Amino acid sequence: MSYQVTLKASGKQFTVQQDETLLEAALQQGITLPYGCKNGACGSCKGKILEGQVEHGQHSAAALSPADEASGGTLLCCAHAKSDLLIEVREVQGAGDIAIRKVPCRVNAISKPSADVTILKLQLPAAERFQFLAGQYLEFLLKDGQRRAYSIANAPDQEGPLELHIRHLPGGLFTDSVFGVKEPALKEKDILRFEGPLGSFFLREDSKKPIIFVAAGTGFAPIKSIVEQMQLKKIHRPIHLYWGGRRPSDLYLDALCQSWAKDMPDFKYIPVISDALPEDQWIGRTGFVHQAVMADHPDMSRYQIYACGAPVMVNAARQDFSSQCKLPEEEFFADSFTSAADLATN
Repeated sequence: MSYQVTLKASGKQFTVQQDETLLEAALQQGITLPYGCKNGACGSCKGKILEGQVEHGQHSAAALSPADEASGGTLLCCAHAKSDLLIEVREVQGAGDIAIRKVPCRVNAISKPSADVTILKLQLPAAERFQFLAGQYLEFLLKDGQRRAYSIANAPDQEGPLELHIRHLPGGLFTDSVFGVKEPALKEKDILRFEGPLGSFFLREDSKKPIIFVAAGTGFAPIKSIVEQMQLKKIHRPIHLYWGGRRPSDLYLDALCQSWAKDMPDFKYIPVISDALPEDQWIGRTGFVHQAVMADHPDMSRYQIYACGAPVMVNAARQDFSSQCKLPEEEFFADSFTSAADLATN
């Protein structure tokens, strides 16, 4: 059985089958809605059911609480229609023109800027032109049918291989092979396949508002892509980059950020460390990165925020910036790096 879904703001409509989520159906029919993890953990695809009924699959209570759900809240990535629907959700402009494709690639280079981060560079076939928006991600297609998602860290208009930043998760299906913990270990010239581009985390170029980037760990990767694309396209907007880590070594490309601050007018870089040890000799900002942003910007009403990293940071920033710092909800853009551990069912 199929149902009709209507978007309140635009009046656009699409059809959803019983075995499809609302997000899957919309994307397949050329309607781009906000999303990130696609597994119910990050809350980026949150909307509101105005008419009709849905049934939710597994999801994190942090992304959609029982109270939210009772008041009509929905996560499009795990919601199945039980009737025709009228929904309220922010639509995404600018991403729908790029086709999502499956692409082969060869490992071009593997480097380790820190003990638990690998920079992986992927060479595409000579005739391949992979289009994406700065900030989007790809999903590796693994042999057992599973997928693993990683943000693209280079700008779309840069020549050369695709760049990914991969943090080691002990026991991780893919990262253990990247870090050589289990065989077969990933090595240069290995062939991989991925699907992309994916995600709605990218720069809204139609805005002239100043930008605050908030990164935690390898959440820096898509922000690097956006900053480098802004440099190439000569997009000049005031930028504050807050990059948080537990220890200084987590800021694995700190020197690059320092160079941006030196070379780019109106660019400020604020590194923030939460758990420095005495031997780190850290003399910079301390604490949680989103709280450092709030301390410096108690009024965010004129800003756009781009936050990327662990769900706990992204969710805290989303809530606190809006409730305490006057940030309009529609000016918060996020990409949560989720794992199975982030899915605590409601």
